[in-house]
Amino acid sequence: MISPYSLTVPGGVQGQILGLARAIRARGEYVRVLGPCDGPPPEPFVTPLGNCVPTGANGSIVPLAPDPAAQLRTIRALRDEEFDVLHLHEPIAPGPTMTALLVRPAPIVGTFHRAGHSVAYDVFRPLTSRGAKRISIRYAVSDDAEELAVQALGGAYERAFNAVDVARFHAGQATKTDGPTIFFIARHEERKGLSILLEAFGHLAPDVRLWIGGVGPETTELQSAYAGDPRISWLGEIDDDEKIDRMLGADVFCAPSLHGESFGIVLLEAMAAQTAVVASNIPGYAKVTRNGADGALVPPGDPQALARELDDVLGNLARRQELVDSGSERVQEFSMRRLADLYLAAYRRAIDAP
Repeated sequence: MISPYSLTVPGGVQGQILGLARAIRARGEYVRVLGPCDGPPPEPFVTPLGNCVPTGANGSIVPLAPDPAAQLRTIRALRDEEFDVLHLHEPIAPGPTMTALLVRPAPIVGTFHRAGHSVAYDVFRPLTSRGAKRISIRYAVSDDAEELAVQALGGAYERAFNAVDVARFHAGQATKTDGPTIFFIARHEERKGLSILLEAFGHLAPDVRLWIGGVGPETTELQSAYAGDPRISWLGEIDDDEKIDRMLGADVFCAPSLHGESFGIVLLEAMAAQTAVVASNIPGYAKVTRNGADGALVPPGDPQALARELDDVLGNLARRQELVDSGSERVQEFSMRRLADLYLAAYRRAIDAP
């Protein structure tokens, strides 16, 4: 499997790659993950390809590695290992996945994750259009991801899904709280909606607590604006183990994103942790969270509506438990075990194809 993004930087695609690799390795298959790493590789089966270069894309900063040194390491690893099949996540992203697509030493399965406009697709269109024809089987994780890929590359796509290692969440240790607690974790940037959540939080009861994980370009400004509220805990960057423990300990997980989410994996993680979900009603979230059943979805960018929903879910234990119970059932449809079965079958088809 090849990642275009640094595997030591928290991210949805990186988490999917590593989780899927673990699940397939647990079946006795040989898997290596190639990708940039800014520091020690996160798993023994990861081959680091060098440091990333933070790059603006889709209203965020993505940790890509487009430099020549990373491409040479990619080519060397592909040559030395003689893989039977390559699985490229974001095949058209500048860096190792695009290099592997052009070199193509083995059949390729490609998964398209991103939604929204892609400058890279526009800039590299002649190159990517030719390269995309080298993908034996194409998957998209959502309607939005497929729409972007079709607009840029054409072709037919099968549907995959992002998945959660449910057992890993069940094995965590809940962080203790001293009152009703909301948990937020994401990069602190406009599209993630943290400023909306903080405005809504000001309307909640004095005993409600807010844990904020992550950092970003808005961190300093927002910390300064809300420095006088002792109910808010700014956690900074946290690892996956602490994220799981915080999700297990919180009463509500809140994802107030405004746009640009192709698939709500973080909502599924909250469901796996048996934590009630309150999130924005945007397409990527609505596809995995049935409003009123697995979670409460509110209009994006509306702090008053968000405050009302958070207040109701926190204050109504029966409703909160209904959301938790429904979410616990829903997340089983997105287990990493099921995703591993899907891709193992795809790998065999790609290898056997003419």
